[in-house]
Amino acid sequence: MAEVSIRRMTTRDLRAYKTLRDTMLEAHPEAFTSDALTERHRRADDYVPRLGLERPDGGHLMLGAWRDGGLLGAVGLERDERIKVRHIGHVVSMMVRESARGQGIGRALLDALIDAAREPAGLEMLTLSVTEVNASAVRLYERTGFSRFGTLHKAIKVGDRYHDKVHMVIYL
Repeated sequence: MAEVSIRRMTTRDLRAYKTLRDTMLEAHPEAFTSDALTERHRRADDYVPRLGLERPDGGHLMLGAWRDGGLLGAVGLERDERIKVRHIGHVVSMMVRESARGQGIGRALLDALIDAAREPAGLEMLTLSVTEVNASAVRLYERTGFSRFGTLHKAIKVGDRYHDKVHMVIYL
């Protein structure tokens, strides 16, 4: 099996990112705040702001996990531009293709994201939210060093079913 490469995504990667994202939103509606129907109608170029190309302050990027030219997983980091909260980064859009799970790809993506978050000046912590029923994701975040700081009950509603979100933080 070929080695997995983790790298910062560029505009040429957006089509693969959108395909992965659409697949994951459809397969796991409870895991994402965004919904598959709405996102399916977006263009790949709509995700350019997630790349952080216009953010010289750093802390805003997308990483992809690649093998043999195929995108296996992705994770994003978003940093607010407002001065009072610029010290906080938010982990977003964490996903690993079903066929690639259990191979350490999620951990590799998170480790690379945490390393990248330590580079920009003034970024002191990362937060994320994860659907509580996604026990494997919660364990992954905890093994990576995140700790829980709260739960938002009924955070998302899929059909007539509510799902709680666990809020987590890691200090850089």
